[in-house]
Amino acid sequence: MATTIKLDPVTRIEGHLEIEVTIDNIGGAPQVVDAKCIGTMFRGFEIILAGRDPRDAIPYTQRICGVCPVSHATASSLALDSALSVTPPDNGRILRNLVLGANFIQSHILHFYHLTALDYVDTSGILTDSPWTPRYVTADMVGGSTAQALVNNYLQALRVRRKSHQMGAIFAGKLPCIASFAAGGCTETPTDDKIADFRTLLTEIRSFIDNSFIPDVTTLIGYFPTYYSIGTGHGNLLAFGAFEQSAGGKLLPGGRYTGGSLLSTNEAAITEDVTASWFTPQCGKKHPSVGETIPDRDKAGAYTWLKAPRYADVPYELGPLARMWIAGEYTNGISVLDRLMARALETKKIADAMDSWLDELTPGASGITASSLPQQALAIGLTEAPRGALGHWMSVDGGLISRYQVITPTGWNASPRDELGQRGPLEAALIGTPTADTSKPVEVLRVIHSFDPCLACAVHMIRPDSQRIAGSVIVQPGIS
Repeated sequence: MATTIKLDPVTRIEGHLEIEVTIDNIGGAPQVVDAKCIGTMFRGFEIILAGRDPRDAIPYTQRICGVCPVSHATASSLALDSALSVTPPDNGRILRNLVLGANFIQSHILHFYHLTALDYVDTSGILTDSPWTPRYVTADMVGGSTAQALVNNYLQALRVRRKSHQMGAIFAGKLPCIASFAAGGCTETPTDDKIADFRTLLTEIRSFIDNSFIPDVTTLIGYFPTYYSIGTGHGNLLAFGAFEQSAGGKLLPGGRYTGGSLLSTNEAAITEDVTASWFTPQCGKKHPSVGETIPDRDKAGAYTWLKAPRYADVPYELGPLARMWIAGEYTNGISVLDRLMARALETKKIADAMDSWLDELTPGASGITASSLPQQALAIGLTEAPRGALGHWMSVDGGLISRYQVITPTGWNASPRDELGQRGPLEAALIGTPTADTSKPVEVLRVIHSFDPCLACAVHMIRPDSQRIAGSVIVQPGIS
């Protein structure tokens, strides 16, 4: 008999996610036969931004998520660059890259050590207090000296993440939620001392990546070879690309992988389906440049606050694996373990590139190009967040924002079924996952965590004192 279980909430992720899976015996072995990703909070930033100065988009959208605020600052800055027809000077471009790179590094290290590794390691007798208890302990978990070594680096990774924030703040003003990005570049002016301070921290972080992070990932995945065939999903990958280079192009290129072929990406092919989402039907099947965000919590058949982004009606997986695959630097496969390895290798790629970017800075030179706001504009900012491709679409009318739409990586990855009945990438990846003990569904968690979900980005909460009229939520400026 099939059993339906809910992980409510899923812990060790960003934000609030509920996963519902149905498990049945297939060929005598219990495995997941159905799955739903349920985002339990509503994001109202698109509504909040309407009627505001376009420059407000940079500080406001960073508050969508405290883990990847720099990506939102980058996307909104790129949209403003487009709206104002302005190109940042070299220092502005490089400073943006360095701050974004610092954010990528801390997020990737966070994902492996603090959000994912405990799915695989038995810390009994090593980590005995809260917040490490209660926990799942299963027969296949790694123990002994390997577990102790990973726990030691778990603690070291906390310090490395702090130093990543310190490093980024040198040119960002502060982290999380930076203060220096603006239309036309970055307001920070680099000095020899700041460059040297940044490089000192980066050198220490790179040593940790080379000598601890990548070896730890390699060691851990060596114990779980079966997970190279678990969590495959649809097999479609997509990236917008990030980190613009002095010679043109991007360190992480954009593109798509589908049907065994690498193809280009055209944002005009993106639409958002709301068949299973708590939004009115008029929000569905629209390109984000004309997208709408009208909540309908009582909508029949819906089960999540996430919309379902699709590229030419096809679901795509986003993230480090997609980027490294499209770059041709990691094409081993699409699975739980491939996501872990690709993320670690991408961390090294970005950190190594950052060292060379420091050499390209001109101390004392401005990082920003002056500009003036237009009365009318339709602008797009496409970049990458640690968890995948990020897009901001902005319309300006009468000098104010008339429409703003954000599609986040987890909006794609944890999206629900669409009108064609297609599951989102995470839902599809869960199908077929073996589950030995429904009271300890660690196998399900391993698939979920391999995507590094960020529900803080995909959805967000309104204030409890917001007004509710005729079943629709009117979001007031304050959010929790």
